[in-house]
Amino acid sequence: MMNRESRPGTRAVWAGEEDYLVHGATQVPVVLSVAYGYHDMDEWYDVATGKKKGHIYGRNTNPTVQAFEDKLKTMEGAEAATSFSTGMAAISNTLSTFLVPGDRIVSIKDTYGGTNKIFTEFLPRQQVEVALCETGNHEEIEAEVEKGCKILYLESPTNPTVKITDIERMANAGHAAGALVIVDNTFGTPINQNPLALGADLVIHSATKFLGGHADALGGAVCGSKQLVEQIYHYREINGATMDPMAAYLILRGMKTLHLRVRQQCDNAKALAEYLQTKDIVEGVYYPGLPEHPNHDIAKKQMKDFGGMLSFAVKGGVETVRELLPKLQFAHRAANLGAVETTVGPARTTSHVECTPEERAAMGIPEGLIRVSCGIEETADILSDFEQAFEQTAAALEV
Repeated sequence: MMNRESRPGTRAVWAGEEDYLVHGATQVPVVLSVAYGYHDMDEWYDVATGKKKGHIYGRNTNPTVQAFEDKLKTMEGAEAATSFSTGMAAISNTLSTFLVPGDRIVSIKDTYGGTNKIFTEFLPRQQVEVALCETGNHEEIEAEVEKGCKILYLESPTNPTVKITDIERMANAGHAAGALVIVDNTFGTPINQNPLALGADLVIHSATKFLGGHADALGGAVCGSKQLVEQIYHYREINGATMDPMAAYLILRGMKTLHLRVRQQCDNAKALAEYLQTKDIVEGVYYPGLPEHPNHDIAKKQMKDFGGMLSFAVKGGVETVRELLPKLQFAHRAANLGAVETTVGPARTTSHVECTPEERAAMGIPEGLIRVSCGIEETADILSDFEQAFEQTAAALEV
């Protein structure tokens, strides 16, 4: 079995696969069978009731999917992990596992748009009280947690404004109040940040993003203690948001290069953020690796590197966005992130497309905000691409 003391890059390649290699294969197979047959009725019963390892039905478990779960739990330093069809399924199923009418949840205003919709639309409909605090205002969060809550839900860095929350401090506050502390680590990745080591109880990933890394497979996952993950797994197996085996295989394959991809993406994001600071048409640059970032010191404390995500706001708002983005040659204009190709887009069509302009404004997201997911291209090419796009945009807008 994989040595947990090995380094993250090695774990990304080797972890979680040993039990699933068959007939001398060096890669985990894609197992597409829906059901698994047994000659021995007692063995079948033991597997079905969890007394013995094995598989009975694809909605419950699958060998390829389990290999993905085992790899991720090793990388996050968790006892257990379970997977989902999408990242939002991971978030919604996890919250639904633990929240019942009359409960209270505390979170931040800057969560991903889909998550925010759960907080503002769906949970209140289920008589769950939701308190959303200013992201980065640790005193406000602590005060709300002290009033009592079932869950403290955090996202750090946030999507799309890459704000930072002190996970260790908030985990201590949550536990003092008896709350379950959940952290969305999609932007952080297991390479740059491990929330469980900082005190979180559960860590969530949209595996579609950096884990898979190639924009060709949907998936989600949650990691944590065996006791908590088993409860989430039970909710998921009954409600049916199961990860597809082919998606699990593609994400597994992507994870083998995660440390290499993230390294280049971090380098590109830092260089681009520094470059954007020099442009007069840019009103603000949001990247935790910049010393000017309000929570740079916290990010430096809890992250190994600052990630491949940044955002920036441009003068002229939507009109400038319309001119600038189509002029980029090495960037997809699409609602995705974490892939090997650079991807750009405004929050109004990506992370917070579900929200109204008024809701985005209340969350501090201007209509002229552009989110950038840096790919693994050569840094010099990304910078020169943005430069020519800015030059053309300035000429078109006569600024």
